[in-house]
Amino acid sequence: MATRTVLVSGPESARIAAATALHHARRGSDTLLLAADDPHRVLDDLLGVRLGPDGVGPEPHLTAARLDEQAAFRSALDGCRDRIAPALDLIGAQPLDPEELAPLPGTRALALLHALPRAKAEVLVVAAPPPAELIATLALPAQLERYLARLLPEQRQAARALRPLLAGLAGVPMPTDRLFEARAAASAALAAAAAAITAPGTTVRLVLDAARPAPRTLARVRAGLALHGLPLDAVVAHGALPLAAAGSPDPWLAATAARQQEQLDAVAEQLGDIPVLTARQGDSTLAALAERLYPDGAPHPPAPAEPRVEDRLAAENLLVWHLPLPGADRTELELLRRGDELVLGVGSYRRVLALPSALRRCTVSGAGLADGTLSVRFTPDPALWPRGQ
Repeated sequence: MATRTVLVSGPESARIAAATALHHARRGSDTLLLAADDPHRVLDDLLGVRLGPDGVGPEPHLTAARLDEQAAFRSALDGCRDRIAPALDLIGAQPLDPEELAPLPGTRALALLHALPRAKAEVLVVAAPPPAELIATLALPAQLERYLARLLPEQRQAARALRPLLAGLAGVPMPTDRLFEARAAASAALAAAAAAITAPGTTVRLVLDAARPAPRTLARVRAGLALHGLPLDAVVAHGALPLAAAGSPDPWLAATAARQQEQLDAVAEQLGDIPVLTARQGDSTLAALAERLYPDGAPHPPAPAEPRVEDRLAAENLLVWHLPLPGADRTELELLRRGDELVLGVGSYRRVLALPSALRRCTVSGAGLADGTLSVRFTPDPALWPRGQ
């Protein structure tokens, strides 16, 4: 059975992730709660246990663990130790002992990518890093694989038997088998992480502060998720005032509650079919919060739209590539055609997309953003487009 993965990101993500995991566990699903961003050990306090990398079971069907950056960093180095040992010997360098190694900046992202495909549970709930860091992390496998493909193309491995001859002709050393082995190992690890990220059951759940919902920031994050094909399953407004506050005899409290509800209604309108769930200040226990996050009859988010190419050749001599970008602002869009790729930027987020085969024989003739969809128009290049097509 494929793992259902929920990545919870934003303020109070640990608390929302714990309640989400509790809901699934109490419904009988084998659930793993992973603390990937919980520096103050909020989950430890919520669950009443001390989390470590091996995992503990605070209640039936629920296992909770903490992402071990140190172990992930050492494991990554151990994996390439044998491959780099000859190079270290060649220059007379002494390898570092495991006890000397400390995680470097960026280790948390690699540790999370290492953990996602290895989760052994029906449901994996991750208390994830903040949205910008999470998006960058989830985009990393595709980016690194692209770099590997550019720097060390797989087709070069086919010339292994010719390398001694080529080295003699060119007068320069050719890549060794160890380099190709390292490339293959890295590609396999990246493919496993990418498969877990792009699996149909993987979604992101964003948490926002009910007192300051910041709709523009939410829209940018949603656009960044959509840029990388990451579906948003819900938004949780955390820390909302109790329902009774709206009818309070205190004018200030009643006005504050009304203003807060107006802001959340605006967020719900902005998100359309994406559910906006409310975690109120009176939800003092995880069980109460879990019921709030999964009310009976809660709407299910629609399946994310996929990029598609529309054929308008007969009527307008155009092919149109429709790219879903809900939340994107036209003033923050960047488009650049480079060979067979399209570089697309949405604010601070960027992705390089390989063009579908038909579009590679076309030139970009324009683009427009409407209703959360970027439509890029392509005109067939007469020099590349076969006659009669």
